[in-house]
Amino acid sequence: MTRSLEGAVAIVTGGSQGIGRACAQLYAREGAKVVIANQNVQRGEEAAAYIRSDGGEALFVPTDVSQADQVEDLVRRTVNTFGRLDIGCNNSAIQGDECLTHECTEENWDRVIDVNLKGVWLCMKFEIIHMLGVGKGVIINMGSVDSVVGWPLIPPYVASKHGIAGLTRAAALEYAAQGIRINAVGPGVITTPMNESRLRDPGDIARMLAYEPIGRFGTAEEVAELVVWLSSDAASFVHGALLMVDGGFTTK
Repeated sequence: MTRSLEGAVAIVTGGSQGIGRACAQLYAREGAKVVIANQNVQRGEEAAAYIRSDGGEALFVPTDVSQADQVEDLVRRTVNTFGRLDIGCNNSAIQGDECLTHECTEENWDRVIDVNLKGVWLCMKFEIIHMLGVGKGVIINMGSVDSVVGWPLIPPYVASKHGIAGLTRAAALEYAAQGIRINAVGPGVITTPMNESRLRDPGDIARMLAYEPIGRFGTAEEVAELVVWLSSDAASFVHGALLMVDGGFTTK
């Protein structure tokens, strides 16, 4: 059976749980060598070990995506270990504290923007530097329905996800002629650890389900299917897009 990413090398930030882990596992099943990057060493090592136990190739690199030297080292170690970098899946994100905009602390704002937006920019920066040298590459940035709509009580998160949409489009225009495809994905309500705080009781579940015309929440695996397709040659003419995987959330 032909695997769509045979021989490719992919970085997945935030690849130890939730959507990132599902992407890492599907990349590996499609033949890619996977580098998982996040700060939690135990979860990261476990995620890489799972891929290896399933017959894939994986490396874990502890990385704070808000720190340029660590992101640069992540790309360097990827290339030194596997000889190339074909795909960057920039997925790391935090929600931050719930608060009204006027009550949001500077610390909370900076922490969320540093990880969610600055972190994506830094990953793109060093991924693109390498990709320009080889004349090709694919980058997938993890946006959200919050990239196109508002959501109360998480202002820095919404701002960061809107920023990812704009950053993706700007970079797509800059590097299209150099063979680097850049897109973003916008998940809806997905059953992941990040959304546990929103899905704690039946009332919260009912309210969140009301936003999903399809009548259920999405899974990390469903998001991964879109991400991996976008990373493959099957999506060779898809560039500069923000593709929603949201059960109809943003059609309302």
